[in-house]
Amino acid sequence: MKRNKFLAILLPTLAFTVFGFLVTGYHPGIEDDGVYLSAVKADIHPTLFSHDSDFFRVQLQATQFDEWMAKFVDTTHISVAWAELLWQFLSLFVILAACRSIAAQIFVEKRAQWAAVAMVSAMFTLPVAGTALYIVDQHLHPRAISTALILVAVSRILAGRRWNALPLLAVAMLMHPIMGLLGISFCCFLKLATLEKLPIRLRGLGTTGMSLMPLGWIFDAPTEDWREALSKRSYFLLNRWTWYELLGAVAPLVIFLSLWRFASRRGETRLAQFSLAIFAYGVFQFIVALLVIEVPAWIRLVPLQPMRFLHLIYIFLCLIGGGFLGRYVLQASVWRWAAFLLAANGGMLYAQQQLFPATAHLEMPWTAPSNAWLQAFDWVRQNTPVDAYFAVDPYYMAAPGEDFHSFRALAERSMLADAVKDTAVVTQVPRLAPVWHEQQLAMAGWSHFQLADFERLKTQFGVGWALVSYRAPAGLACAWHNGTLAVCKIP
Repeated sequence: MKRNKFLAILLPTLAFTVFGFLVTGYHPGIEDDGVYLSAVKADIHPTLFSHDSDFFRVQLQATQFDEWMAKFVDTTHISVAWAELLWQFLSLFVILAACRSIAAQIFVEKRAQWAAVAMVSAMFTLPVAGTALYIVDQHLHPRAISTALILVAVSRILAGRRWNALPLLAVAMLMHPIMGLLGISFCCFLKLATLEKLPIRLRGLGTTGMSLMPLGWIFDAPTEDWREALSKRSYFLLNRWTWYELLGAVAPLVIFLSLWRFASRRGETRLAQFSLAIFAYGVFQFIVALLVIEVPAWIRLVPLQPMRFLHLIYIFLCLIGGGFLGRYVLQASVWRWAAFLLAANGGMLYAQQQLFPATAHLEMPWTAPSNAWLQAFDWVRQNTPVDAYFAVDPYYMAAPGEDFHSFRALAERSMLADAVKDTAVVTQVPRLAPVWHEQQLAMAGWSHFQLADFERLKTQFGVGWALVSYRAPAGLACAWHNGTLAVCKIP
């Protein structure tokens, strides 16, 4: 009997995980993975990135993710590519399993529970207001692992086993300290919400998920170069959010306040408690975020992105919204379920394909590079010395057909700092700002570079290679090219 019950939960959860993975897509080495994947590879092969490792190592002092992944690869003897794929899939599975457990403690109806899981699965790549976050990224991110652990902890607290949550939250902090602290913050509100005399208990709370991090570089003084880098990350500052992004931050709080009152009137105690906890957590963290963003003395905390507290709220918004959809709309109708799954998953799949138009939707370990940039990165990785130092267009990640793949992570070679992803690293680590600024100035006007400009970069920084548009400027010794790019040695 227990085995049948276990399979009745496991198999649908596994099916929704597969659906979610297929809709989300898989793109290792894009965006943030340029930092994390580079760090993992550097831990495994210390000879890599001899010129530019500070652009990922310093920031990753705050997490054990890269070291943990490197040890996993070393222990299992599987490749980094397969390890990342495995943990991406496991993260999605645990997130959905935890959501089903949470939904089971809020909704009595099975259809509501599974509709909640289906909604979260379909909405993995839902943008979280103006934070530049998704619920889950299209690559392995420590935030996904941390989120999975936090959601399991939430389910344990709802089940009255709060002590089970402590080790889960501790590991979540090791994976992603900021998300882990936010998870602790929410779990504190949730525990208080399940106690008697709720308003009194909640007013007495004195904790926050944005407390402090014992890392010296967090407190480096801001400089003009750092402020320049900060100005390029518009999503850090609320006054640069659009009206609909601000609406996306405030509306969920109003929804959960209304839901608390609605559930209280209907006698749905667990739903009321959960909604109250989300609302109280959201209001508290919103106040903390406003203080961090608006108080000049706290400007160094702005890159910690205090508005990403919305990440958990959006997961719960999808979960509760899906539950109500299952209860009141889908019910037991096969046709309604089919229409819902087709619309939700189809719409998100279409959006993802538009987001990465030049790249295969699933970049699996066994597939060949799918665009001209990835072909160039692949050639560089296989045919240049491990200590090769490259000059690349500082805006290459935003180039047509590049689709935000990281040269550093995928070509596995050092490069001068870029003006897209490395900018975010600089906002976290001000001591890198002078180096970043100097390299940006040196590469200004890249599209018009001639041999003399590349020779200047070689003299100034020691770069010996360049990835340039094909056809390359005269005088460069190019070892490889396709119809878009050329890999050249600077004489």
